[in-house]
Amino acid sequence: MDISDLFSSQETVSRIQSKLPQLFYLAELESSRAGRVGMEVGSVREKILIALLLYKFGEQNVRTDLPIHEPEADAIVFGKPLSIKTMTGSTFKSVKLIWTVDAVQAVKFSQQYVPSCDMLLVQVNWANIGGFYLFSRESQLETLELMGRAGYIKLPKAGTNPRGVEISATALDVLSKHAQTLKFPVQWQRVKRDYDPYRRWLDFWQED
Repeated sequence: MDISDLFSSQETVSRIQSKLPQLFYLAELESSRAGRVGMEVGSVREKILIALLLYKFGEQNVRTDLPIHEPEADAIVFGKPLSIKTMTGSTFKSVKLIWTVDAVQAVKFSQQYVPSCDMLLVQVNWANIGGFYLFSRESQLETLELMGRAGYIKLPKAGTNPRGVEISATALDVLSKHAQTLKFPVQWQRVKRDYDPYRRWLDFWQED
């Protein structure tokens, strides 16, 4: 087995298509305040996807204890590092490769960056169709060489508060069409539900 089994089993694909929108909606509710979704939603989504890997492949085959400063990999699946990214929109948006507020470090990273692992990308597109993608390391390397660093990597604008270096929306679009890319569509529908993000913590406080 390997990560590609997420895409080869129709049962698994159907389960992801059914459950992921529900879980990502809960992630939004968990990360919202006064009706606005906070940036922490990305971390919650990542945990949901890692939980999917644990469910599918077993805890013995998925390592999650990676250092917080690990530049690219978010999990190790069957001994291979995997990067996990999510984005929201009807078209591809750039996603972070590294978070930094240092403009010099950002430029240095962009000049030295080489994809080191496969990338699992989820495109969230509420009330419409998005996708679930796996970009191989080889396809990323090929696309980087094809587009060049200036096209593949997006640097923060000069004079702004830099928050990181990104892989460009164009690069993601090219990768989504690559012959090696595994993918399937996801229909993103919110199923309204009552949810109190404080309830589970309140329950803990109330326990004897």
